[in-house]
Amino acid sequence: MKELESKTVVISGGAEGIGLGLARVLGGHGMNVLLADIDVEQLQIAEQILKDCDVPVLALPLDVVHCDQWHRVAEQAIERFGKVHMLINNAGVGGTSGGVEGADEKEWRWVVDVNLMGVALGAQVMVPHIKSHGEGGWVINVASMAGFGPLPTAGPYTATKAAVVALTECWRPELAADNIKVSVLCPGFVKTRIHESGRNKQARYLDGDAQSASQGGDMGGVIESVVTTGMDAAVVGERVVEALLADELYIFTHPNYRSSIRARWQAVDAAFERAAQSPLLAGDVVPELPFGSRAAD
Repeated sequence: MKELESKTVVISGGAEGIGLGLARVLGGHGMNVLLADIDVEQLQIAEQILKDCDVPVLALPLDVVHCDQWHRVAEQAIERFGKVHMLINNAGVGGTSGGVEGADEKEWRWVVDVNLMGVALGAQVMVPHIKSHGEGGWVINVASMAGFGPLPTAGPYTATKAAVVALTECWRPELAADNIKVSVLCPGFVKTRIHESGRNKQARYLDGDAQSASQGGDMGGVIESVVTTGMDAAVVGERVVEALLADELYIFTHPNYRSSIRARWQAVDAAFERAAQSPLLAGDVVPELPFGSRAAD
């Protein structure tokens, strides 16, 4: 993909899993790669992996909930590579599994801050740099199939991933005039350690001793069993490149979920039909907001 050669990508949560898979693939297509991650030890390993593949790489620590750290990453990316062309908002956590009462306030704030605010801050900082050189670029937000179909007992995770899908749908038309293409990656289960994301839980989200960092914030044994046998991250990376060539808004990796997602949309359509037939709403016409832009894609 010649459009990627010698251009620079910033990847949050890039030390392993989907982030590292994307880094290896994009680096193989000639991109400069800035890996950013909260796990400094794993980040060093990932950096060496890319160096061994002759990928131009810079690895920097990043807690995505801190705007000042995002600014530092942007500054060092430009200092090292000159420009930023692509942002991949990949950093994310799973959160506790356990239904409505399974997550306390700190758990909710952790998942929302990382999965949603981390995406918002990343774009807020990086998009002006992508705009500045006038060459266009890409923003890829990593959500999940949970953003389209609820994952019972994982409310915080599901809610934030649905929000990331919605943000992407907002940003795509907003950034089109600057030739910045916006997509959302919605994978099914991929071979990652999302089920162990509590290992990197920041101290402010912990209630007690440091040991709770390894015990809290995990999605449970059922999730672990499907994640550890999931799709290889390298396949996800190649699928993303394929989708970028086609300028896809929604990047799916698991087509077997199609029937369940279709059932949801059919239920939504049926609900609209019932509303249209309600005598309570007859003749009640209000101005229509510009919803539905997603249909154009």
